[in-house]
Amino acid sequence: MLSARTIFQEILDNDDSFQLFCSIAASGESQGGWENARIAALVPESLRYLAPKITRHGADEDKHGRLFEALLKKRQLEPVPVPPDTDYTMRLEQRGIGLAHDKLRRDEPLTEEDILVYLSHSRVTEQRAADQMDMLVKYFGDHPEAGRPIRMICHDEENHLSYCHEELLRLARAGHGRTIQRVLRECAMAESRVYRDVSLAVMAHMGRILKWPKVKSAVLAAGIRAMYAYERLGGWRRTVSLTMPERRDALGGAATSAAGVV
Repeated sequence: MLSARTIFQEILDNDDSFQLFCSIAASGESQGGWENARIAALVPESLRYLAPKITRHGADEDKHGRLFEALLKKRQLEPVPVPPDTDYTMRLEQRGIGLAHDKLRRDEPLTEEDILVYLSHSRVTEQRAADQMDMLVKYFGDHPEAGRPIRMICHDEENHLSYCHEELLRLARAGHGRTIQRVLRECAMAESRVYRDVSLAVMAHMGRILKWPKVKSAVLAAGIRAMYAYERLGGWRRTVSLTMPERRDALGGAATSAAGVV
């Protein structure tokens, strides 16, 4: 029987598929760390109060990258190049979602609208990350090798999502509500397509590594497309709603350490 648990168990049990999975995850997290660090450095003066939180967000993402790299080292594996069709952050940028890397490489202050775009993009992508980590914790939170790093990352992703909700609501009250809702919807529609395409690519690579039968690969691909259809029909609304989180000021303190894991 095919299930998320059995598929991920196969990936975890095989060194080659585990190596690719961790390499893709580490690369994406490290890229997120760089993006947040640059945004923190370029925040406009009117929103400078956000800089420490954005810095904390970036530090968390860097930590997550190190955690995935540490999982590789425990198996005496090295990171492998990330296939371009599995690069979630690159594919998002190519679709014009979030802030362009060319803009982040310049030493020019961002605008308030840029920060609205950044937070809206983060609201959507952090929802995806939080959902994925919730699933992994459900199935592998007690895994002797991956359990602790997964739980740490899941906790951080919940903090990131809380931070996005709280700050977007603060900015909506300041008069940016219509812009935020427009950008959130644009991000949600594009992210859903990118996630579908990247998921199909990842499963195709895993299928080749694990020598899955064509029928199995076809069933998994159909499941990914069905999820995309659900999101297009209305599931996307979950990623654009804003509610005050239970965790207030979730990124107000110092980043937690990965000591004992890395």
